[in-house]
Amino acid sequence: MEIIEYVKTLAREGELMASAAERAGTDAPVPTCPDWAVADLLRHTGSVHRWAAGYVREGLVEPAPFPEAPELAGAELLAWFREGHSALVHTLSEAPADVECWTFLPTAPPSPLAFWARRQAHETTVHRLDAEAALGAGFGPVEPLFAADGVDELLTGFHARPKSRVRTAEPRVLRVRTSDTGAEWDVHLSQDPARTVRGGAADGTEDGTGAGAADCTLTGEAAWLYAALWNRLPLTGPGVTGDAELARLWVDRAGI
Repeated sequence: MEIIEYVKTLAREGELMASAAERAGTDAPVPTCPDWAVADLLRHTGSVHRWAAGYVREGLVEPAPFPEAPELAGAELLAWFREGHSALVHTLSEAPADVECWTFLPTAPPSPLAFWARRQAHETTVHRLDAEAALGAGFGPVEPLFAADGVDELLTGFHARPKSRVRTAEPRVLRVRTSDTGAEWDVHLSQDPARTVRGGAADGTEDGTGAGAADCTLTGEAAWLYAALWNRLPLTGPGVTGDAELARLWVDRAGI
């Protein structure tokens, strides 16, 4: 995806999140984030937006402190969230393509600006799902190619980091396959951080020619996999085949 597409998605998803939060009320519990109310969700995401914008706007090349959210509630908190979201969209839209700043995933898009546009688009979309969960209704749609991109970021980025707890005593392979976009990943699990290969190549090649058997396969529409792998939907049902223990391992240990 292009940077402009990520920014447009970020703009839309932030508006959807604010709308859902406003309808739910800032005191409403968030079922997908235990112990959080909508106010906590808005404070967290609003702080993330300001934190991310600071790297791009100021060209920071070292990690910066995470900003504290104000103790606001109701309409004032919603206004604070919308202000930070709008500022982030503006910052990403106006930043020079060659801006240099800190990023934090081992595999990332080709530039820092692309990294932050992608990361904040997915950050905001996942938390939009949380705001909708607080309403007690189903999730709104997530565009399939964007959802598949988010699965890729989660598997090849977040869970390639040393802090990932998705590990197994013996080598295992978890295959993830989108039924609507044709994307596929083999997640090689062991006592080390997960190693994910795009294209289902079990031997480590990128073209799929070495694809072998997986211990567990997760198959479904990209939007379902996106929500389920971020632990916003149950990772169960006919889309889970093979050793379901690996799916349970994901649910238990994959929280970011």
